[in-house]
Amino acid sequence: MSVKYVPVQWNMNKWLYDAVLIAFVVIYIIVFLRLGAPQADFTRPTDGQIVRMRAFGSCAFLMLTVILCIGPLARLDRRFLPLLYNRRHFGVLTTIVAFTHATYVYGWYYNFTPMARYEAMIASNTSFGQILGFPIEPFGIFALFVLAVLAATSHDFWLSFLTAPVWKRLHLLIYPAYIALVLHVALGYLQDTKNPTFAILFASGALLVAILHVAAWRQDRLRSADSEWIDLGPPSEIPENRARIIQLRGNERAAIFRYDGKLSAVSNACAHQNGPLGEGRIIDGCITCPWHGFQYRMADGRSPEPFTETIPTYALRWNGDRVELNRNANLPGTYVDPLRLSEGSQ
Repeated sequence: MSVKYVPVQWNMNKWLYDAVLIAFVVIYIIVFLRLGAPQADFTRPTDGQIVRMRAFGSCAFLMLTVILCIGPLARLDRRFLPLLYNRRHFGVLTTIVAFTHATYVYGWYYNFTPMARYEAMIASNTSFGQILGFPIEPFGIFALFVLAVLAATSHDFWLSFLTAPVWKRLHLLIYPAYIALVLHVALGYLQDTKNPTFAILFASGALLVAILHVAAWRQDRLRSADSEWIDLGPPSEIPENRARIIQLRGNERAAIFRYDGKLSAVSNACAHQNGPLGEGRIIDGCITCPWHGFQYRMADGRSPEPFTETIPTYALRWNGDRVELNRNANLPGTYVDPLRLSEGSQ
């Protein structure tokens, strides 16, 4: 947590995270240029400029695929939570790689056109009535524009300026951008190669993104959503100093934490960036967001002083040896007596 904005709050974990990302990009580009190009088996002759643009383009696609897999993987398995930590840097680096690809495309295919290059990029191909040769430029331009907007607004200043709900909705544009990128590759690169290797990898990546999101959505669904009080089962199902996340109405989720022989329930959305609090843990007596370390007290959902962030809380009660949660959230910062395990069954 911080009381002022700085360009990047660097620490050893961020340096290591970024170093691994940059090393991956460098190694991938080198391997593609030296080994991948001869295996591509293009239907038309290529030169170094085309091979480089395809190296950066395929790298950007792979990076965005991994980014979109991190979220559902972290919800399905806590071992992937460390990958969430610096995902915004991952997105910015992906944007840089995608811009490099676009620069090669722009400088090669439109360098000798009789009309303005930007005009030629948009208007030179109008074969919308056929699959082979379908204009892929609009898909690529849209995807690149979205990546640029998301990278430019990734800093906490824009999160505070736009407010968390607006910022979150804006960054959901990554999904239509990914769909546009899939179309850009499927209607472009894949129609210019006879080697099925990349086509298989490409289809597998896109399918993996879809499968992981469906699996995470199914896990988040609430099976009984009719009564005011929701059965959570025995408290033994909640690990110590951790939480269980349940789906409520719409996109609303609650996180039920077990700590010091007590249970407390709060909103799963961090007030900072809507980060998944239930995927974090209790550190120094406070719920700690796994994204950026914002902290909240369990009983009232308030950040420790001097910070002022608050989140909604929920009431809990015993029903025999099972715990129930009231689905109606209290106002942010409302104190709720913790449910003591000694009063029920541990």
